[in-house]
Amino acid sequence: MKTGLTRREGLGLMGTAMGMAAAAPAMAAAPKPDFQTKIDFKDPKWNRDTFARLDGDLNTAKEKCGWIKGTAYGVRENERVRPLFKVEGFSFTRLKKLEDGSYRKMLREVVFYRDLKTGEIMKSWLNPYTNEQVAVVPIANDPFNFTISEFAPEPPSYGGLNKDKPPRRPLLLDWSEDGEGNILLNTAIDLFYPNALNPEKWVRESSGPMNRVSEYFTYFMKRADVANPRLTHIPHVGSWSRITPWLPWMLMGQAPGHISYVCNYGSESKGEKGLSPDVVAAARAMDEKWLHAPTEDYGPSYSSLENYARFQKPAPVPAGWTPPQPPAAIKR
Repeated sequence: MKTGLTRREGLGLMGTAMGMAAAAPAMAAAPKPDFQTKIDFKDPKWNRDTFARLDGDLNTAKEKCGWIKGTAYGVRENERVRPLFKVEGFSFTRLKKLEDGSYRKMLREVVFYRDLKTGEIMKSWLNPYTNEQVAVVPIANDPFNFTISEFAPEPPSYGGLNKDKPPRRPLLLDWSEDGEGNILLNTAIDLFYPNALNPEKWVRESSGPMNRVSEYFTYFMKRADVANPRLTHIPHVGSWSRITPWLPWMLMGQAPGHISYVCNYGSESKGEKGLSPDVVAAARAMDEKWLHAPTEDYGPSYSSLENYARFQKPAPVPAGWTPPQPPAAIKR
């Protein structure tokens, strides 16, 4: 993983400086950064600054680009877990420093679905559970913003649908070290809130009156990068999994089962140039804005489910249609 550190240049400069020490005054010390770099897992401000350096760039003039790649699986009773399609997308993030030392994360993200065999970005897909050709709707969230402070963030509100308000507590994340110079961070969110797709209106798209979603992230980074005061962004890679109801465009209705995403992700130092060209082209065809982070804080922030309810229309319900069911249990 590319770290962005200039160790070779630094060592060269150090050697030159030592050779000239007798003839020249010592160089002035570098200015102290305005963020915490001394590693302290129990310090909420260090947690705030380090998490902001992972999810964005403390140089607010810069954008942070992130990528995601993986596979989405279908899970039903009485059968094997089934790979359904590949997943690939990206996000662009900008941070805004707030007066209290917090950071407002401002993000746009887009994710496309690829055919398992050809790898091509899909516009339609043959649903193996219904044997029906359906139109594919990519994830396109603009914006998805939240505040990174020294206190644990509230769960996303999804336009006011999620009303969970946990007690305020210091931001102390789940950090660990592997003894090989790497730091790991685990984050998780488990949500259960009213579904934006009312099943009475969205008969074929809605999984029911409530929406249950869980997401789990593991970040991998170099300890030296975390402690480096020159790095306003910490390069990293990681793994992401998401458990979610059937995607609305699959037209599964309230069929038993769910989707499981299993993906990798990371930061991309080259920005747009480091992303898959066809994914960039597909995003640009939608709108140039997807290749840039927001420059202003606006909202509200919606997930792909709420955006589906805002921009799509309910599919017709064929006479006698019922949600597909898993196979019967095998008798032994």
